[in-house]
Amino acid sequence: MPVPLPTQTTRWRCTLCGNLTRFDVTRSSRTVEYVHLDLTGVPSVEERQVLSDTVESVRCRWCNTADRIELVERPSAGPGTEQV
Repeated sequence: MPVPLPTQTTRWRCTLCGNLTRFDVTRSSRTVEYVHLDLTGVPSVEERQVLSDTVESVRCRWCNTADRIELVERPSAGPGTEQV
């Protein structure tokens, strides 16, 4: 079952340990790439088009659980919290 990705207003949180910052993410991607080989045969990807991208699982890096990850609201920056 795919895991929802965080948005501009949400983020992942482990409900077991409270982790908000460290996760192992397993994803499947299907892409079309324009690969350029230099004269020695070394490849480099110059263009990449993502056809599909699915997050298969998210595992907490701190407590190693994968079934307790949820999306929560991100804190909003209030007045006086700007970086200088």
